[in-house]
Amino acid sequence: MATIFEAVQQRYSCRKYQQQEVELEKLKQCIEAVRLAPSACNGQPWHCYVVNQGPLKETLVSLTQPFTKNASFVILSEEKPTFQTKIVNRFKDQDYTQVDIGIAATHFCLAATELGLGTCMIGWYNEEKIKEALKIPQSKRLRLIISVGYPKDDKPSKRPRQPLEKMLTVIE
Repeated sequence: MATIFEAVQQRYSCRKYQQQEVELEKLKQCIEAVRLAPSACNGQPWHCYVVNQGPLKETLVSLTQPFTKNASFVILSEEKPTFQTKIVNRFKDQDYTQVDIGIAATHFCLAATELGLGTCMIGWYNEEKIKEALKIPQSKRLRLIISVGYPKDDKPSKRPRQPLEKMLTVIE
């Protein structure tokens, strides 16, 4: 089992997947990590849609990115914020719902990494046509789509990152 730091180091935006279906049980394990994610006022402002096989999967490939051809999909929609969350958002002039969905997506991706799966968070997709194809109400907002599958490459390419000293300020 990977430690959290190992999972963080191993996780990357996978854009090449093997032609192998992801077991529904593994996807449910990843969604369990979403369920356990923290959120402002415990609002849990997300809902997960899973598309793992069939013609809808092909439709999602055409409405997202071509590299998702052999992937499964988890779509995170934004749920209506709780009354408490709305008050906090307004009072702090901050939309914590978006932060919460980002945290939930990260939980999903790290859990998937631990299970030997690759993921890519996709922000460029045809929201209206996806909602239509999946019969998701027009009133919902799709905030993030995660492609998930077995990576074709064992090792990610080098990911340039800023040195710690450039992005850290210690105030004493």
